Amino acid sequence: MDFLLALKAAILGIVEGLTEFLPISSTGHLIVAEDLLDFHLASLEAFTIAIQAAAIVAVCWELRARIFSTLGGLGSDPKARNLALNVAVAFFPAAVMGVLFKHTIETVLFKPIPVACAWVVGGVIILVVEGIHGRRDYVERVQTIDDMRWHDALKVGLAQCAALIPGMSRSGSTIIGGLIFGLSRRAATEFSFFLAIPTMFGATVYSLYKARDKLVVADVGVYAVSSAFAFISALFAVRWLLRFISTHDFKAFAWYRIVFGAVIVATAYFGWVDWSNKGD
Repeated sequence: MDFLLALKAAILGIVEGLTEFLPISSTGHLIVAEDLLDFHLASLEAFTIAIQAAAIVAVCWELRARIFSTLGGLGSDPKARNLALNVAVAFFPAAVMGVLFKHTIETVLFKPIPVACAWVVGGVIILVVEGIHGRRDYVERVQTIDDMRWHDALKVGLAQCAALIPGMSRSGSTIIGGLIFGLSRRAATEFSFFLAIPTMFGATVYSLYKARDKLVVADVGVYAVSSAFAFISALFAVRWLLRFISTHDFKAFAWYRIVFGAVIVATAYFGWVDWSNKGD
């Protein structure tokens, strides 16, 4: 395997792992990073599927105790049944919208400039929601994921549909959506992690089926390198975020999104970078 190709694959794996569960959009970062690194692979779609699958495995590993207790308690534990029902309810809206509109969205919006605009818009939304969340009269109705009801989950699931737009962020949509609908910061974040499992697993299986003819055996080594780095960095990101939210809000992520998106738009406007063919 070519060393430079392996290095680029490792960098992209780190980008995927670090950004998948933070409210800054992993898809958007991958689109831009692939262009900046001039990363070309005959099976690029399969490559993306591989590193996303590694991120799924990382969050499953981190949440393994609760996952096993939930699966084992479905027949007798009300909390286990409640969590499983809520995840299923929240998963449904984005699953339907994804099947209906995924191809159209990928064709039109999977380019750096639309992604940059979505970063800025998403950042502004986070700032507005954090402003509301920080008011004295704001009431957190749901303190933990065990306090959630099906209608809370449905609202978060509807918010997740915004993540179909590259740059908006799946985790950002679900976490900020949770804050809008009265979830505590920790409840929104933890539920976002659990919801990521069927959402990302479903998207991976669907994408793998669609890209089955694009799998290249010769690229397995590249998949392995990128997946290993994606797993490690995703595990780090999940653990770090849970510690971070205990003492911080999400405004730092909002400003990061706004600045990063503005830089890409500015480089295009002033002609410093030609993004016109990027992502095609």
